[in-house]
Amino acid sequence: MLHAMHDVLYHQYDLQKYDHLDFPGVVPRTFIGAIFISCLASPVVLILQLLRLPKIYGLIAVRLVLGCIILSTLRFFRIQVRRKFGPQVEAFFVVLTASEFHLLFYCTRPLPNILAMGLVILAYAFWMKGSYLATLRCLTFATVVFRCDILLLLGPIGLELLMTKSVSLWKAMKCCIITALTGTVLSLLLDSILWQKIIWPEFEVFWFNSILNRSSEWGTHSFHWYFSSALPRSLLVSYPLCLLGVLIDRRIIRYFLPVFSFVLLYSKLPHKELRFIIGSVPIFNLSAALSASRIYNNRNKSIWKWLYLIMMGSLLVSLGCSVITFMASYDNYPGGHALKVLHQMGPNTNKFTEQWVHIDSYAAMNGVSRFCENNLPWRYSKEEGIRLEEFRHRNFTYLLNEHPNIEGFKCLFAVNAFSKAHLQVKLPPIILLKEPKVFIHGNFRSQEISNTDWPGCP
Repeated sequence: MLHAMHDVLYHQYDLQKYDHLDFPGVVPRTFIGAIFISCLASPVVLILQLLRLPKIYGLIAVRLVLGCIILSTLRFFRIQVRRKFGPQVEAFFVVLTASEFHLLFYCTRPLPNILAMGLVILAYAFWMKGSYLATLRCLTFATVVFRCDILLLLGPIGLELLMTKSVSLWKAMKCCIITALTGTVLSLLLDSILWQKIIWPEFEVFWFNSILNRSSEWGTHSFHWYFSSALPRSLLVSYPLCLLGVLIDRRIIRYFLPVFSFVLLYSKLPHKELRFIIGSVPIFNLSAALSASRIYNNRNKSIWKWLYLIMMGSLLVSLGCSVITFMASYDNYPGGHALKVLHQMGPNTNKFTEQWVHIDSYAAMNGVSRFCENNLPWRYSKEEGIRLEEFRHRNFTYLLNEHPNIEGFKCLFAVNAFSKAHLQVKLPPIILLKEPKVFIHGNFRSQEISNTDWPGCP
């Protein structure tokens, strides 16, 4: 999706230059979200181009636009929390959400999951507001356009609305069918043009993940992983508080159970990632905010006083964990840093001699995007399937590779990235350890490389 935004902004109608035609990925993705974000960011990108600033500022622009959209949906949700549960619960919801790392981190990640999450948060807000058909529209559109797995959330929420007689079966079916047809036709028309074949991306994703069950090729986790690992890491102190909230405030049950069912149903798929269920976090945080509000109101009572002290201490621990996670994530994009170093130290004198850079899969997945690329003399390749011994027979000037030694190339620079956290008995109690993850290699046959003073590799 990130490369789609780049191509829409910088290549526009020249479809032959679009990255997805050469590197389509495992499954196709819709361009609807990328075009929407790019249109909003285009005035800023136009100014950047007029000022001749590097494209990396365009990356910042699109991520800021996406972040603002997601934060706007969270604001709308927060307003509905205040309407239904009061300003104190709203305040605790904000504090708990701000103390967590993953939700805010994902807000600016250009992924289909995040665009779907924006619609899911809108659905939650309409749900609490009493606009039930709007809730179904948001979830249905998110399902057919961005993430077919939102169907696992649409089902439980739709069932809850029917069981509580919030909507009639006929109105719900009519609303969902019209929205699904609208979203499907829009995706078919737009994506068939850009993919240059008749395609409905989310149907192919559904077929690949659910029918063929091939997503497990990218790793599997146990059934309980979301509950034993993903949610505790993302919610932190909110995890025990959200479970307590169901017990002490019955108002949250109608919202909590469908979202809990969504995570439970998703747990049956072997391949698991936190981003798949990140849309469940706001409801869990709301349940936790209800617990925190009740504990705060009763903090002067004997037993509740201890709960209050434990809650405040846990909140401080959560903040500390979020800070540590932020520091680790800051050093977790060695590919992008390596390309930046290469541009800074690489040759800039002869603009007519092409400098071919090969970027391997590891570097591409860890910070390298087309927003990081420079103009001539730099040229880039992400060709896959090249064996290490074949590189010496190719005409690449530089390699960004996860392997420290490659025949025919000299290791010029190593980029360190986060490896693990280490506990110690002195201050600071936790230190983050790094190790070389991406290496810049230079071709021995290049005269310009031998004339450049590189620091070398460890």
